[in-house]
Amino acid sequence: MTYFSRRRCLHWLSQIFLIASASSVFAQPVPTVAAASSLKFALEEVAAQFEKETGQKIRLVFGSSGHFYTQIMQGAPFDLFLSADENFIFKLSDAGKTKDRGQVYAKARIGIMVPHASPLKADGQLKDLRQALADGRLKKLAIANPEHAPYGMRAKEALQKVGLWESVQSKLVFGENISQTTQFALSGSTQGGIIAQSLALSPSLAKLGRFDLIPEDWHQPLLQRMALMKNASPAAINFYRYIADDNAQIIMTQYGFAMPKSFPSSKLGN
Repeated sequence: MTYFSRRRCLHWLSQIFLIASASSVFAQPVPTVAAASSLKFALEEVAAQFEKETGQKIRLVFGSSGHFYTQIMQGAPFDLFLSADENFIFKLSDAGKTKDRGQVYAKARIGIMVPHASPLKADGQLKDLRQALADGRLKKLAIANPEHAPYGMRAKEALQKVGLWESVQSKLVFGENISQTTQFALSGSTQGGIIAQSLALSPSLAKLGRFDLIPEDWHQPLLQRMALMKNASPAAINFYRYIADDNAQIIMTQYGFAMPKSFPSSKLGN
């Protein structure tokens, strides 16, 4: 090998080394995002679009907002938390667990969903539910556990609004989160349930039953807020910003979520 050939070879080797070094510097770890289970289908689609546009993967973990709140308070290593109830974000912020009080990313709705074989009607006014209690058609009704699941809290408020909470309690089957509640509502083990509109609109579940919205003024609003944890990675910060972008919000609206632009700023909290 001549002197010039050797120099050219060394030059290319040094370039390859620099490229490899740069790749290791700029490669970002996969952030872990804790998200309310009502977001499962919508957020999976948003994350897939984010990865397509940026090349950055996101690890999504779905569950009850109340359980995530407890885990984060105990030091769970999440980068970002998307709660179904903004009050959990406020409490985490007050405890110094988040960068700030975050921002509202959506408002959600609940409704009653019944499988096709159910003797119940998908009646958001809950008149048929009242009648089913009286005539014996209702054996079991699924709702999320109101002790820690925001959708369960709102279901309880709606049932209280129409005076059914006391009479229906013996019929209730509690899901740990709204995703499990939806499984109970559609599996045939109950006659139906009060679930998230975002899950009822997912193509895989919409075909399994009938759904009708419950009036949103029958319960406290489901303002869904997200916040970054203190040590959130740069990739998590980018995803946090992406969720508020138009492309992500178009996906969210397809699952029934109302975006912050569409409701008064006075309802957004602090």
